[in-house]
Amino acid sequence: MADPTGFLKVSKLEAAKRPVDERVGDWREVYESEDPQERAEEVSQQARRCMDCGIPFCHSGTAGCPLGNLIPEWNDLVRRGRWDAASERLHATNNFPEFTGRLCPAPCEAACVLSIAEEQTGGSVTIKRIENTIADQAWRRGIVEAQPAAIGTGKSVAVVGSGPAGLAAAQQLTRAGHHVTVYERDDRLGGLLRYGIPEYKLEKATLNQRLAQMRAEGTRFVTDCEVGVDLSVDELRNRFDAVVLAVGALRGRDNEVEGRHLNGVHLAMEHLVPANKECEGDGPSPITAAGKHVVIIGGGDTGADCLGTAHRQGALSVTQLDYHAEPPELRDDAVSPWPTWPLVLRTSPAHAEGGTRRYQVAVQRFVGDGDGNLRAMEIAEVKVVRDPDGRRMVTPVGQSLEIPCDLALLAIGFDGVEYMPLLDDLGITLSRRGAITCGSDWQTSAPAVFVCGDAHRGASLVVWAIAEGRAAAHAVDAYLMGDSDLPEPVRPNQLPLAVG
Repeated sequence: MADPTGFLKVSKLEAAKRPVDERVGDWREVYESEDPQERAEEVSQQARRCMDCGIPFCHSGTAGCPLGNLIPEWNDLVRRGRWDAASERLHATNNFPEFTGRLCPAPCEAACVLSIAEEQTGGSVTIKRIENTIADQAWRRGIVEAQPAAIGTGKSVAVVGSGPAGLAAAQQLTRAGHHVTVYERDDRLGGLLRYGIPEYKLEKATLNQRLAQMRAEGTRFVTDCEVGVDLSVDELRNRFDAVVLAVGALRGRDNEVEGRHLNGVHLAMEHLVPANKECEGDGPSPITAAGKHVVIIGGGDTGADCLGTAHRQGALSVTQLDYHAEPPELRDDAVSPWPTWPLVLRTSPAHAEGGTRRYQVAVQRFVGDGDGNLRAMEIAEVKVVRDPDGRRMVTPVGQSLEIPCDLALLAIGFDGVEYMPLLDDLGITLSRRGAITCGSDWQTSAPAVFVCGDAHRGASLVVWAIAEGRAAAHAVDAYLMGDSDLPEPVRPNQLPLAVG
């Protein structure tokens, strides 16, 4: 059994990060390279802190992990040094733990019982670090192997989009024996994993090794193909028995304030995508922070990604604006009681690398230099209130202030699925929030067409994308075969109590 007093004997210890001066000079992952054996021993000690609670909220689908990861089970296996068994239990619920172990904000840790009284317990179990280590140990030891289906079904499925939701659906359906083809409009596979997440958070060699496994299992990939343009809907329906839409929610939210048209004002993805392409060897990014005063509008994860990217490109200064009030350092039970996702101040590795964060301020206008180029930004203190209909109103309450700005990046979220010919030709209309709706079986209004991931729920966490991809695969398998043995971790209308 687990060690019920392990958290009293072993202090919480996060993975060590490389020195700031070193890591901002390259694009490698921010964490120190550790000797695999020493890392395994240290993480085994961290796993002792898990008590195997009677009611483990960490793998609850609403408060903790939407995948239902069997966290206490693989924690105990790691504690006992059984890495092969730990990998089996982890992969039983999560197709890509090497992605979630690096990118997920870990709602499981917020829902850990040890988070109830952190001052007394020392804080939650380091679940994310343990998960990441299990995945890395599994690859290093050759535990991860291709799992091709023993028997084919003769059914064919198209998956549109190769982000985490599409890849999870494709792998599950391939292993169920279907002929699966993944279509990606970009030149490389991975969706946001490839071109949205900076290299320093996810080295693309990690993504490539998983894609190689999927190819070995029989999944077919087609890049540079926009379904609905390069492949018509008629051809799609003629070739496949079912279609899964995993097209993401990449329609960036804009801010049409005065001066938005100036050279140097960009949406966040216009900055992140070419920076990632440069890391892939495609040549210098046309939008760089080198030698510039950068202002990032938006305080979320995308803004933090822009921040870390700007540091590595050699920005003169970086300022991040957030119209919300600065969150508290500790959980306020009246606002976000355990086990919900706590509203607290979060400092990512990128924030620790430098830059300034300013709260309760918003851009009022962009200021040009007379030649159409951005030279400054006018900001003001603001107050955020809700109108009678619940809509957010951002109202200036103080005097305006001009700050230098050569590059402004709008990282204020996404408005939903991009408008595309594919949806028009399928007869699918977007909901008011820009999503593709579906029934309880993940099927859209178009027959035999299913949806999952951000395209269905809006921009969300990588762990939710994988969970929905797995659930949609169950639905597709049942649709094609009359029943399915594939797991169904979440339902289409399931909403998290923990929102990252």
